[in-house]
Amino acid sequence: MSDSDPTTTERKPRSTAWQTAITTLQEAEPPFIPAGAHVMTIVVEFPPGDPGTPPHRHTGPAFGYVLEGAMLFELEGEPERVVRAGEAFWEPGGDVIHYQDGNNRDDVPLRFTVTMMCEPGKPMLTLVDEEELAQRRDRRAPRRS
Repeated sequence: MSDSDPTTTERKPRSTAWQTAITTLQEAEPPFIPAGAHVMTIVVEFPPGDPGTPPHRHTGPAFGYVLEGAMLFELEGEPERVVRAGEAFWEPGGDVIHYQDGNNRDDVPLRFTVTMMCEPGKPMLTLVDEEELAQRRDRRAPRRS
C-alpha cells in the first residue's frame, strides 16, 4: 500500500471540535418572510464618522454582524444603540423604518455584513422621504443627547 493511502488503522480519529465550535450570537423570530424571497448577503463599509445610509426600509428581515468598528443602530420604535465589532443585530423589515446604521467612531472604519431576505422584484433597500418621516415622527424613540 502506498504512503498516500493509509489503512483504516492508520487514519486519525475524527475531531470532536465541532461539538463546541458554535457560539450563538442571536436568535430571532422574524414576523414574516416574503413569499418567494431570495437571500442576499452583503458587506457594508463606512469610513470613520460616516452617518451611513439615510432612513430606509427593507422588504424582508435582515440579520447582521459587525466585523470592525462600532455602528450607531436605530430602528423605528427602539432607542438608538451602539453595536460593536463581534456583536449581531437584526431588523424585521417590511414597514419598519431603519433610521441609523452609521459609523459611531471618527477614528476607525465600520464594516458589517448583513444577510437579507428580499421580496422578489423589489429593491433590497428603499429610502424613506422627509414627508413620511414627519408623518411617523411619533413612532421614533427618544434620542440620546
